[in-house]
Amino acid sequence: MDADWLQPQWDAPAAVGAVMSTRAGGVSAGPFASMNLGAYVGDEEVAVRHNMQRFADVTGARPVFMKQVHGTRVVNLDTVEPGAPVIEADASVTSWPGVACTVTVADCLPVLFAATNGRAVGAAHAGWRGLAGGVLEQTLAAVCQAAGCSPQEVVAWLGACIGPRAFEVGADVLTAFDQSPDEPDPARFTARCGADGTPRWLANLPQLARDKLTAAGVQQVSGGGWCTVEDPARFYSFRRDRVTGRMAAAVWLRGG
Repeated sequence: MDADWLQPQWDAPAAVGAVMSTRAGGVSAGPFASMNLGAYVGDEEVAVRHNMQRFADVTGARPVFMKQVHGTRVVNLDTVEPGAPVIEADASVTSWPGVACTVTVADCLPVLFAATNGRAVGAAHAGWRGLAGGVLEQTLAAVCQAAGCSPQEVVAWLGACIGPRAFEVGADVLTAFDQSPDEPDPARFTARCGADGTPRWLANLPQLARDKLTAAGVQQVSGGGWCTVEDPARFYSFRRDRVTGRMAAAVWLRGG
């Protein structure tokens, strides 16, 4: 594993593996340098294939990528055959060893889940739309169903995403989280003046995710301390660069 990649510090059982890539460790060039795992962002196809194989080698599992659409659909990978067409979804779960639930990001929040009984894992791609729509709650429910456990028996980890000093949003985002633009919760939204003089807010995406997970019954949530926008040497950021690569976060059960 590249020394610069992120590994969750969480109370998942030893049977669970998890990692999030950074920019380091691949062969892509230019704005995609170097570990781009995004297949349709303009990078050379051969470089992306090399990077994906590198990622698979690190996990020791079979990463299953999805076509992410900022929605809330959760797919159970136990029902998906190897080599099947790419699935349109924003989260996945599995109870099969050797299959890695995988999401790609470049500012959105990756959230990994593991049942403490070691029977199931899951991964969710949580931009603000999916987060407001319930993608985390639906992924948690799917993990609990697959593992035969309660939400209190699931741990969650938040990866790198756009941070609370960089995520400028409009009133529509506050409304999606039942926040008043006049008096938003300062732990979640901070008012500021936009470049054009209109009211804007800075959103704390990791805190919004923690709120959702805690309300759903998850008692152990870790991670969420990295900002993709503020660290260009380490992370891709679509909001910062527009033309850029994608990182991947994956979680799997060992032994497959």
